[in-house]
Amino acid sequence: MRKILLIIIDGLGDEPIPFLSNKTPLEAAKTPNLDFLARNGICGLVLPWLEKGKLPTSEDTHLALFGFDPKKENPGRGVLEVLGIGMEILPGNVCLRGNFATVNENGIIIDRRAGRIENTESLISALNKIKVRGAKILVKKAFGHRIGIILKGKNLSEKVGSNDPKKVGVKVLKILPKEKRAKKTEKILNEFLEKARSVLENHSQNKKRILEGKLPANYILLRGAGKLKKIKSFKEKYGLRASCIAGGALYKGIGKILGMDLIKAEGANGFSNTNLKGKILAAKKSLRKYDFIFLHIKAADSLAEDGNFLGKKEFIEKIDKNLKPILKIKDTLIIVSGDHSTCSLLKSHCKIPIPILIYSNGARLSFEKQKLAGFSERNCKKGKLGKIKQIDLMKKILEYA
Repeated sequence: MRKILLIIIDGLGDEPIPFLSNKTPLEAAKTPNLDFLARNGICGLVLPWLEKGKLPTSEDTHLALFGFDPKKENPGRGVLEVLGIGMEILPGNVCLRGNFATVNENGIIIDRRAGRIENTESLISALNKIKVRGAKILVKKAFGHRIGIILKGKNLSEKVGSNDPKKVGVKVLKILPKEKRAKKTEKILNEFLEKARSVLENHSQNKKRILEGKLPANYILLRGAGKLKKIKSFKEKYGLRASCIAGGALYKGIGKILGMDLIKAEGANGFSNTNLKGKILAAKKSLRKYDFIFLHIKAADSLAEDGNFLGKKEFIEKIDKNLKPILKIKDTLIIVSGDHSTCSLLKSHCKIPIPILIYSNGARLSFEKQKLAGFSERNCKKGKLGKIKQIDLMKKILEYA
């Protein structure tokens, strides 16, 4: 059996952009290495996991990528974020993920990410001093504007809603219980948020940001409440030793909950300045020890969420330039795809199918050579793989491996 290297470019797919001559950022990008893999491998489209009436989420689509049913096996985004930043979760703890955000005096959201603030350590230190009756609340930095939160106490429930309407120009929501036993947790969270707003608005760092013309991080948007639960490990499910190389907390958390070993690559983060060369070389080195490598690359998604389609195009080109060390690896199945598409014009995740290529040096993966111009959404639509449901992708990968 071949080793497997799964490269996930977060938010890879997109829609045609008029400014890019009606090409997507992937189509417009110069990607000779990805084009080589596509022409000499086999391509298709992945249909992302979707919950009825909703856009695809990063946690659901990643679990589905690995063949785990998100409806049954997703512990909640909060749990995955908290695991990814190394916080210890005990039985009964409620975990949430949070964003630093900017709101006006009426609670109207100006920016859901507070200008993508990064230096949040002093703000987090102040939040950790807040006391709320009924629970101890721990806050820790994730990457960028994100934080992980743990509630420790008796009779806490994860069945609470979010205060994040997921759009700007509207008022923040009040956290509401989804069932009677969650009323205590709802009350604790709303009190914490009220106190946090006061602490943040009066914090010297935010006052300085306002003077500098920057958006203050004066509010917290919470979502993804969950409790840790036991799910089958990747090795138990497939019999493969697996590792995860990622910069973002969520993706490390997914690797952790599936029992993958986390591999560190110096300078690897979830931003566009991530050490791509280091991540690729770490993946290549890891193939000596592991059967399956999950390599996650984040920034294409964030750039598209900011509407920066040119930045997304350029970042895809940057990824492509760093792929050379893996092109000649033998006895290894290389898969390149995304978890979901992110539409730059909509500035959000979208339902567009995701391009995928599967390649193995020296191996014939299809009976007929594909006559594809390169790796893109439109070209992959013509590929011999056809359309694959995300939840079935691991089965297909293992067939080729």
